[in-house]
Amino acid sequence: MELLNKLLGIATAVAEDAAAAGTEVAAEMTVGQTILSLVMSAAPLIIMIVLMYFLMIRPERKRKKKEQEMLNSLKRGDRICTIGGIYGTITDVKDDTFTLSVGRDNLTMVVARWAIRSVEDVTIENESEALN
Repeated sequence: MELLNKLLGIATAVAEDAAAAGTEVAAEMTVGQTILSLVMSAAPLIIMIVLMYFLMIRPERKRKKKEQEMLNSLKRGDRICTIGGIYGTITDVKDDTFTLSVGRDNLTMVVARWAIRSVEDVTIENESEALN
């Protein structure tokens, strides 16, 4: 209890000294210093969040946007590779599925849109013998 009274007495004395200075400038300076100290203590956290955004979140969004554009632009005759490593040519396009022609015997497979990894540069019209 005595310690609490001492601490309160010190705080009261500091407040009285600020009031004895007779100006609001001293009080504003302490408020300004308090705000500055809060900003300076939060600065590393803010910097880390900004760095995380530019190093992790933004590139991932760009990659997903590019992948979505690729999936939306698929059409009949495109040579694709699935996430399972199967190469084929799109023969039919439905809402969320594609029918692929695979191998020399032109076997048909139905795959989901999300299962397409990439579109190959070669199309079926260019080198039909070499692709099948």
